[in-house]
Amino acid sequence: MTSLGRASAILGAGTLISRVTGLIRTIVLVAAIGSIGQASDAFAVANQLPNNVFTIIQTGILTAVIIPQIVRSASHKDGGSAYISKLFTLGTVVFLAVTALAMVIAPWLVALYGEKFSADQLALATAFAYWCLPQIFFYGLYALIGETLNAKRVFGPYTWTPVANNIISIAGFLIFIALFGGNQNIVDAWDPTMIAVLGGTATLGIAVQAGLLLFAWRRTGLSLRPDFRWRGVGLRQVGGLAGWTFLMVIAGQIAGLIQTRVVSDASGEHPSTALMMAAWLVFMLPYSIFAISIGTPYFTQIAEHAAEGRDDDVRSDVAQCIRAVSLFVVGSGVALAVAAVPATRIFTDSAEQAVQAAPVLVCYLVGLLPLSVLFIVQRAFYAYGDTRTPFLFTLVQVALIIGFSYIAAAVAPLSQLAAAVALGQSLAGLVQTIIAVWILRNRLGGLQLPQTLLSLGRFFIAAIPAGFAGWGLYVLMGAGAGWTAGQTGNTLVDKLLGAVGTGVVGLAAVIVYGIVLLLLRAPELSAVTRLTRRFLPSR
Repeated sequence: MTSLGRASAILGAGTLISRVTGLIRTIVLVAAIGSIGQASDAFAVANQLPNNVFTIIQTGILTAVIIPQIVRSASHKDGGSAYISKLFTLGTVVFLAVTALAMVIAPWLVALYGEKFSADQLALATAFAYWCLPQIFFYGLYALIGETLNAKRVFGPYTWTPVANNIISIAGFLIFIALFGGNQNIVDAWDPTMIAVLGGTATLGIAVQAGLLLFAWRRTGLSLRPDFRWRGVGLRQVGGLAGWTFLMVIAGQIAGLIQTRVVSDASGEHPSTALMMAAWLVFMLPYSIFAISIGTPYFTQIAEHAAEGRDDDVRSDVAQCIRAVSLFVVGSGVALAVAAVPATRIFTDSAEQAVQAAPVLVCYLVGLLPLSVLFIVQRAFYAYGDTRTPFLFTLVQVALIIGFSYIAAAVAPLSQLAAAVALGQSLAGLVQTIIAVWILRNRLGGLQLPQTLLSLGRFFIAAIPAGFAGWGLYVLMGAGAGWTAGQTGNTLVDKLLGAVGTGVVGLAAVIVYGIVLLLLRAPELSAVTRLTRRFLPSR
């Protein structure tokens, strides 16, 4: 358990700094091209394309299939070096081929996501795409190297290298502002040089992020060389496992495509693609810091126990991980929800836009706990080499997301369309998680659900007064018309006030949350103590 705590602390610290610098990156990007408008939505769609492909590569193949195989390869005489060399060679070839194909079909990819875009907006998004799509290759290498490091219990670098990406992006976006001015949200104002600076900066950051991981490779103790003799990789077995996860992620991408096409109808004057992505970045802050940082080391241990047939330990691992993650995400989720307006002020251009954007963030936060639990449950299936079951319960989520998106398009006003789509995604995720937990419980013959539900009950009881405390403080400070909404007219000062307001309101909620849990004598607080000690100088 000590190694898990230390790994979670390292990942948590790295993720926190990565996400904070990522928020700064978003602030500078908004200063350059705005958050609500045609140009910002064009860049958002183009820059999201490589992220979508990266999701297919990472979730669909690496996390679900390759990492458990790497864990098993440790039993080879060479510690898995030959096997991993074959995988890396094969992966590099595949990433190059996928990148080349995406570049060829870039106009069609952009048109798929920007259904309601004007001709000029489509042309701008396509130009951005040609600069952004090479990120696919570097994302692929980053994921393959990073997940291998995780499988070998070298957890830190995969989390820390995105900081370099954010720093490069921040510098590049500031150069863009210095050269061309800020708030460049008029489509007709863009020329090839502007497109190259913005798109090239985004891709350069990803390339450096991937390259830096290579410096940590020696810590794995593995040798790495090109090896095109792919016999022995187990392509038939890997292909069979990856087939289901590939279909699962493709289904998820179809759902995301429908969402983007629906909200593109609001592009220009209301929250749309760019603002949803910014809200999602804020939403991912507690998810990444707690769910991923705690869950990733547990996944390696779960995979090891599953490979050894230790089902009792797997049940214990999954239950403990769910309770530990839930303790943090419930508290941070309610804190972020009551501070939604100042939080969204960080990446919007005005107090009015922040009020518009806040419901999008809140609707995403409805799904924070289910998504965190699903992260753990899915990986338990992957540890047993079962990729078919996650595909099946993901189909339920995809069907619900698509259905909710079209319902939102039919009934929601354009000003709240993005929020309605986000809420539909959260509700679909809740249903998916319930189904996944039920199946895993039956598969493992138990999952310590009574203890886990009791823990969740304590967390939600503590969250109620915590939410009232944070919201009350927010109202006392003037709510949407107060200083936390940033209305000085100075862009930097307004965003800083939003960040400070988020911290003040959120901290009040977290303090009350912790006090109530202490009064309830929640045994889960020992997890906080263990993780906190990892950051103390004495450690």
